[in-house]
Parts: sequence; structure tokens; C-alpha cells
Amino acid sequence: MSWHGRLGTVSTLRNLAGERTRLNSSEIEHLHRLAGDWQLVSDLSFADLLLWVPTGQGNEFVCVAQVRPTTAPTVYQEDQVGRAVGGPEIAHLAIARNQGRIWREGDPVWYGDTPSRHEAIPVRRPDHAEVIAVIGRDTNLLTARTPSHLELNYLTTADDLAQMIADGSFPPDHQQGGPAGALRIGDGLIRLDANGKVTYATPNANSAYRRLGFTGHLVSEDISALTLRLSDDPLDGAETAETIRAALQGHSPARREIEARGATVLMRALPLIPAKVPIGGLVMVRDVTDVRRRDRQLVTKDATIREIHHRVKNNLQTVAALLRLQARRVDIPAARNALEESVRRVASIALVHETLSMSSDEAVEFDGIVDRVTATAHEVAAPESRVVLRREGTFGVLPAEIATPLVMVLNELLQNAVEHAFLPGTDGKVVISAYRFRNQLHVSVADDGTGLPEGFNLGMSGRLGLQIVRTLATGELCGSIEIRSRAGGGTEATIVVPLGKR
Repeated sequence: MSWHGRLGTVSTLRNLAGERTRLNSSEIEHLHRLAGDWQLVSDLSFADLLLWVPTGQGNEFVCVAQVRPTTAPTVYQEDQVGRAVGGPEIAHLAIARNQGRIWREGDPVWYGDTPSRHEAIPVRRPDHAEVIAVIGRDTNLLTARTPSHLELNYLTTADDLAQMIADGSFPPDHQQGGPAGALRIGDGLIRLDANGKVTYATPNANSAYRRLGFTGHLVSEDISALTLRLSDDPLDGAETAETIRAALQGHSPARREIEARGATVLMRALPLIPAKVPIGGLVMVRDVTDVRRRDRQLVTKDATIREIHHRVKNNLQTVAALLRLQARRVDIPAARNALEESVRRVASIALVHETLSMSSDEAVEFDGIVDRVTATAHEVAAPESRVVLRREGTFGVLPAEIATPLVMVLNELLQNAVEHAFLPGTDGKVVISAYRFRNQLHVSVADDGTGLPEGFNLGMSGRLGLQIVRTLATGELCGSIEIRSRAGGGTEATIVVPLGKR
């Protein structure tokens, strides 16, 4: 085969087809759906599938996608995507494209040391006569032998699907339920005739139905009636049976799950309509009992974690309430102020746990927490001062291990700003800003107040709030903090927090 060279690295079929071919967006979208479902065809064919698209430059094709079989050895050890090919050696691709038919007439050819059989399948869209691409179906012949009953059924089904590709009826134009990524023929495959009776079932398919409570053999069974009879939930059973019947009528329904006797089986039904003649259907099944059991365990675990956060929040609020009561009974102003500051600190931590109690994971949308802490800080500002607090930028979603210490740092900086930065009766503003850069969160709290006292040193400051800020920023957050005077007056505190794995 004469190769005209490899293109530069291209990440997706969509990009490669858009850059190197004349296909429009709807044609590329059809090829994208095909590449999402063609592992099934490759496995049934025991063959590599290469998706070739004409480049528009003479008799040249470019490979925009490739899939290897999981049921047989590959022909190609190297990736073929991005290769442009032309010349008489790829005449089978041109014949399939120009004549609009599946090409199977060639003799075996060699690719390196591997003998292979080449076939070409034209690709059409639904209700369109034009061939937009060609699939090369290339089979490794090194292990060729007399096929078994299973292999014969696989190959027959593969030929039906290949004809559907050539007709434009595979993959479905409006596929429901997502691609068949969770279902493979090795999980379990059932072939049905036009009446819905099973003509062949793999051992794994029989095993899946045995888990559901069926002790016989699936061949000759009406699969939709059997599924309805086995289901624990009559409604689910009826919907799954209707899914199978819909496939026999040429539709491509969504995947369904059926539960019976403690087992869960995932199903996907596909029509078989080669040459646009309904001849039956395929049902792929997979026993997902253990997967669903683990899912339920994870749901239970998540619910437990959320309940723990809810109780921690309640306990912290109780502590804050007790401290508030104690502050009201203290006559010494310094002691009362210390207790009130403790109330605000405990309440800020409770905010994080309250948010986590409503989250499905150990992460919080931090902007809402900052806004609530800002509102609380505004309430304790001196009544004779008119201080405006606002947030700029977004913190985004933060893990709990960052959110808890960071909210305490911001709480202390905001309290410090509204209490000490402005003289009584003056106006002012405090701005909290945040942005992300190179996997770091940069946060600043800036005011336009009186500025820092002469000779200020964060490391030597005796204020408890600033000691808390420095300890949390450099310890818990593994970051850095700097507090400095602003050129135009006021103070700015800057915190840099790494967001990588801690």
C-alpha cells in the first residue's frame, strides 16, 4: 500500500475531517455517531475498522478514525489515523464509494508480515443516497480457522450491520440513551427473528437471564414476554418489553435496566434492517448487579457524610449561641469583644459545613459563602461609618480542606478592615477579589482606609486575628500571605493558595 504520509497530530475525528475533507457539519456528525458505536461491528467482524474519507485531491483518502477488535488480533500495530493514502492499492475504497456497494472481491493482501482480507463498506446518512465515507474492514488471517457456531452468528450479524451502514440506517440518526459504551458483545448478545423469538444467545447472555431467575435456554423464547414475566416491577418489565418490540419495528430505543431476584441487568436493543428490510433485532445485555450495589453503597456513604456535616453545623451553631449568651453576661468590654469575635469565627466555619451538608461531594461553591461572610462583616461595622463591601471575580468550587481555613482567613481580614481601617463617620469601601492562575487561587482584601500603622510587621503582630490569618494561610492552606499599604491609601492583604493535590 502506498502511503502519502502522516498528518500532524489531530485530537479528534471532527477536527481531522473538518481540516482535511470537504464534509459539512451534518456529515461529520454522522461519522462521529458511527465512531461512537462501531466497536460492536468491529468485534462481531473480528476485524479492524478504518474510516476513510475522500480528501477531494484526486483518488486520495484520509483515515479519520480507527477501531481494533477485542475478539481477534489486529492487522495494524500502528495507529492509522491521519494517514493519507492513494494509488491502485486502495482501488477497493474507490469502488465502494463510486458504486455505492460493499466490496468483498479481493484476494488476501499482506500488511508487513500479516496476511489480511480487505473489504470496503460505503457510509451513507439516513435518507441520503450520497456516499460520504468508506469503512475499510480488514481481517487478520494469521489465526484463520473453521468458525464456531458463535463466530458464524457474529459474522452474520456483522454483515447485517455492515449493510445497514451502507443503507444509512446504522448508527441511529437520533440515538437515545447514549452510545453503547457500557455494553459489549462479550457481556452478552441475543439475536432475535422478526417475531421477537431468540435465534441465538451467547453463554453470557444466558447467564444474565439466569441471574434474573430464568433456568431454561433462551433459544426459541419470546424475549419481550420473558423479560416482562421475570421483572420484579411490572411497570419496568412492561417498559423494557416495549423497548425490545420497538427495536423489532426499526426504532432505536434507550437502554433499560431490569431488576429481578436481587439482580440487575442492563439492556440495549437494536433493530436489524439490512437493505431496509426488518429481519429481527439484537439485544445486548450486561449483568450490572455488583455495579449497582456499589452505587447504592456510595449513595448511602454520601448521605452519611452530608448528615455528619449537618450535625457539625448544628453543633457549631449551638456553640456560637452559647458564646453569644456568655458575652451578654460579661461586664468587661475586652472579654465581651473576645467572645463576640469567637462567635463570628465559629459561625464562619459553620457556614462551610452547612454548604457541604447540601453538596453531593466534599466541595463547595465558595462565592456564596464569601457573600454571606461579607454581609456578616458589614453588620458589625461602626454605625457612624458608611463602609461598602463587595466581591469581584469568582472563587469557584473549592474542596472542603481549602474552604474551611480560607473562610476563616477572609472573615478575620474583613472584620479587621471594617473595625480598624476607617475613622468614625467616614465613608469607605472594602473589595474582595479572586482569580485563578496557573493552578493557584489569588485572593485580595483591599480597603481605602487609614492604612497600616508605622513599622507594621505581620510576623510580629500581637493581634490574635492576624496571628490566626498568618497561621492558616501558611499552614493549613500551604500558601502565602502579604499585608501592605496601598499606594493611594489604605491596606491590601494578598493570599496565594495552591490548588493542586495537597
